[in-house]
Amino acid sequence: MQPVVRPVAPTYQERHWSLPPDAVVAHGTVEDAARALEGRTLTVLTGAGISTDSGIPDYRSPDSPPRNPMTYQQFVSDDAFRRHYWARNHVGWQHVRRTHPNAGHRALVDLEARGILRGVITQNVDLLHEDAGSRTVIDLHGRYDRVICLQCSRVISREHLAERLDALNPGFVESVLEGGTTVADIEVAPDADAVVERTSHFRPADCEFCGGVLKPEIVYFGENVPRDRVQRAFDLVDSADALLVAGTSLTVMSGLRFVRHAAKAGMPVVIVNRGVTRGDALATVKVEAGVTETLVELADLL
Repeated sequence: MQPVVRPVAPTYQERHWSLPPDAVVAHGTVEDAARALEGRTLTVLTGAGISTDSGIPDYRSPDSPPRNPMTYQQFVSDDAFRRHYWARNHVGWQHVRRTHPNAGHRALVDLEARGILRGVITQNVDLLHEDAGSRTVIDLHGRYDRVICLQCSRVISREHLAERLDALNPGFVESVLEGGTTVADIEVAPDADAVVERTSHFRPADCEFCGGVLKPEIVYFGENVPRDRVQRAFDLVDSADALLVAGTSLTVMSGLRFVRHAAKAGMPVVIVNRGVTRGDALATVKVEAGVTETLVELADLL
């Protein structure tokens, strides 16, 4: 099969006036960001930082604890890793499903309703953009509420799997939450992986249709994002005049490639994030501030 050659889109300079290449603001203000984006349509790329104010910790902010997410290779190759993961996830997903969108998510809904925002590409799996009311969302790394069988490809809801796991492990969640501990008290990662130490006795569930291995419908570290999903994300970037990046360090290439693509096309790139990102050198404006308050203010200014 011949590789698909994507047509080279006209650069932003060819379509509109843009800021000159030397107009990069290392640490700009929200007003600088608004000036760079004013009069343009946007695509937004979001990361875990947009959900921290909803109670979901991120991976790499300056204040976040060190984390070692499970890799795809570990999950598929070792029963012990899978048991450990499902035990932790069985607690953590209950926290994620109780979270609610914050004002940052709602600011993007407002921009979309006004025709300024073309859509959202999110690296998050928490579905908070959809819950807030965003209509065009590409869940780049999947979604926490679905589970897929690696053998027969059947997809079931995470809620249905929870019922089966409760039956296989009666009292497990209660034992984790003993002594007055609540789910909200437990450290939970963006992929619903909770910090639970006693997992050796946990019984994971196999696929009820074929007996195969069940995996969250989430793209793990070391796993590739499906090509059609990547293509739809590139198309969404190309449909707009600028790229706004919110709450991601761009450490993994799955998100960074869209920043590189937009910058190569000559589009303004605005990054909102606390801490350094791999895309800072490509930014027209970098706003070093909290995501929620910055998105709210940007929505007011645009």
